[in-house]
Amino acid sequence: MTRRKGYWPFLVPGALLCTLVVAVPLLMTVGTSFTEWSGVGTPRWTGLANYDRLLHDDRFWLSFKNIAFMIVAMAVVPTLLGLFLAALLFDYVAPRLGGRTARALRSGFYLPQVLPLAVTGIVWGWILHPNYGVLNSILIKLHLQKLAHNWLGDEHYALYTVMAVMVWVQIGYPVVMFMAGLQRVDPELYEAASLDGAGWWQRFTRIALFQIRPEIGVVLITTTIAALKVFAQIFVLTGGGPGNATLVPSYFAWQQYFQTVNVGYASAISTVLAVLIVALTFAFIRVQSR
Repeated sequence: MTRRKGYWPFLVPGALLCTLVVAVPLLMTVGTSFTEWSGVGTPRWTGLANYDRLLHDDRFWLSFKNIAFMIVAMAVVPTLLGLFLAALLFDYVAPRLGGRTARALRSGFYLPQVLPLAVTGIVWGWILHPNYGVLNSILIKLHLQKLAHNWLGDEHYALYTVMAVMVWVQIGYPVVMFMAGLQRVDPELYEAASLDGAGWWQRFTRIALFQIRPEIGVVLITTTIAALKVFAQIFVLTGGGPGNATLVPSYFAWQQYFQTVNVGYASAISTVLAVLIVALTFAFIRVQSR
């Protein structure tokens, strides 16, 4: 009991920092969401007016529709591809080409996670530019002019193009997590399954997937939260456009705060987004604990 009490002083700095950086701003945002305020002067209390406005705002609902696509691009697809690539590197590349090659490829997949978000957005903006972008130039040289498009400026392609970029950005994280999980699977389980006639697919689905369920849960939680909060790439690549084709809640809140100077409404959007993130996190944790 005495030893347990000894840990509390070490938690105090982190708790104070979390209170100052997270809890206090969150409470202030929630309080501001019940007011009409331009950021200057005294806020005027309006009660639930901002939330009532949200319910009837088509742009708000469109932003949440788009965030569902972002969750697919940043959580679902990277998790599935990450499982495949991790299994490929762990079961095929490492035994045949060596662990160093597998680690080098893993590092290559993880590289987009290390790069600043704004940098990745700028680079992809150059690649996808309709006039001098690399992608359209390659398509034209291959005599595939019909496939060249204004990838980020056409509302029919912009959202799917951003989704493809986000898959590229996110893919390295699940690969690293799943390879770490596969390394802790007992090799004797694979050997016993092989003696019973199990093939690679059966060993992977019946043994490996079961063993790395904690890693899968962590990846899904963290990537879903990242998708709900996505901002930098949208800001750099499309600015929520063309029109509102790539508008997401975080960028919508930024527009209301800095462009229309409607701090109360922006705070309401942020509050709803924060509540959604917390609810999904608790749901994921509850499912995983079962």
